[in-house]
Amino acid sequence: MKKIKVIIMGAAGRDFHNFNVYFRNNDMYEVVAFTAAQIPNITGRKYPPELAGPNYPDGIPIYPEEQLPELVKKYDVDQVILAYSDLPHEEVMHKASLVLATGADFRLMGPKATMLKSKVPVIAICAVRTGSGKSPTTRRVVDILKEKGIKFVVIRHPMPYGDLVKQACQRFATYEDLDKYECTIEEREEYEPLIDRGVVVYAGVDYEKILREAEKEADLIIWDGGNNDFPFYKPDLLIVVADPHRAGHEVGAYPGETNARMADVLIINKVETAPPENIEKVRRNLERINPNAVIIDAAMPLFVDKPEMIGGKRVLAIEDGPTVTHGHMPFGAGYLAAKKYGASEIIDPRPYAVGSIKKVYEEYTHLGPVLPAMGYGKEQIKELEETIRRAECDLVVTGTPIDIRRVINVDKPVLRARYELQEIGKPDLKDVIEKFLKDRGF
Repeated sequence: MKKIKVIIMGAAGRDFHNFNVYFRNNDMYEVVAFTAAQIPNITGRKYPPELAGPNYPDGIPIYPEEQLPELVKKYDVDQVILAYSDLPHEEVMHKASLVLATGADFRLMGPKATMLKSKVPVIAICAVRTGSGKSPTTRRVVDILKEKGIKFVVIRHPMPYGDLVKQACQRFATYEDLDKYECTIEEREEYEPLIDRGVVVYAGVDYEKILREAEKEADLIIWDGGNNDFPFYKPDLLIVVADPHRAGHEVGAYPGETNARMADVLIINKVETAPPENIEKVRRNLERINPNAVIIDAAMPLFVDKPEMIGGKRVLAIEDGPTVTHGHMPFGAGYLAAKKYGASEIIDPRPYAVGSIKKVYEEYTHLGPVLPAMGYGKEQIKELEETIRRAECDLVVTGTPIDIRRVINVDKPVLRARYELQEIGKPDLKDVIEKFLKDRGF
């Protein structure tokens, strides 16, 4: 029987997972290529044969997404699978139209085909868009479970930007583990705050292998989602965070709307800073599409080390990369802290940007006067460092969840601005999780 030829459109995460769980050992299909978007320095590689399995002894090539129409023709492709996240609905249909115009089918794969079942309960934290406050929510859930004495681990949505074979199954318990796996800035932003809490974090490429390893040391698993993707594991409790600063995205982004419709708990975050009409718009949309979910309001208070140092200074604001790039936020915690505490000027980093950092501004034209903490590899980290060195400022205020000085040399004073989640009213996350644990005999 002739095999169905497939290209998977991805960003080094969901694409590899869908391949592993659905296509790798499926004799009906032949995956001829991956395409890559959103993340730099991914194309030109191969999905290695060690991970691709016996049906793919030479591995699978990874091409830039811009080549997709030519690739469909070259390989006589039957289906193109969209397998990455954080896209406006309209952009998804533009991509679908591009594919359909080539003659191939355009396909989205859902939870039934791609979710793995855990032997232990899973609490999943996801969002409707990147930058909604998913990571602070994960930290809040972690703190609640630690108070209860629950034995758990966190499994993080993938960020495998290095040697895929070495990264197949990673376990992070110390800062030395971050160095061992040569973690990017984006990876450190997610892992460090959890390691600081004494929590073990798993991540990698092969999420069935990761799951089976995690089950050996945990009575419960937290799925810490990336972007606005839906979970790789079937959740027993799905918590989804919405952002009223981007009201309407909860019903206008892929697959964020999917998350909102599936959620058991919906958090309307940032209510202390969002316009009241935006908060109510989000609430109406969520109640309309998921009337059975518990809705919790929450704030994210801003904490800054030595805020008195900011007043009257020229500040360079550095932000979490994904939040202000494909998350489409113009600024983040660094910018807000500089404004709040009286910076005389928040300098525009564009004139000082070098290399791939300069290209980031060309691609993401919505960016405000902030510097995304891009660090997908040693070369880009050097370019970030050089951009900071060139910037004419008195002080750096960084809104990333890590101490960026662990990764780069900064020749200026650095203050950290951080958020933590704070629920408002009842029920809150503690109430929800206590009931969840009781129902499962913990």
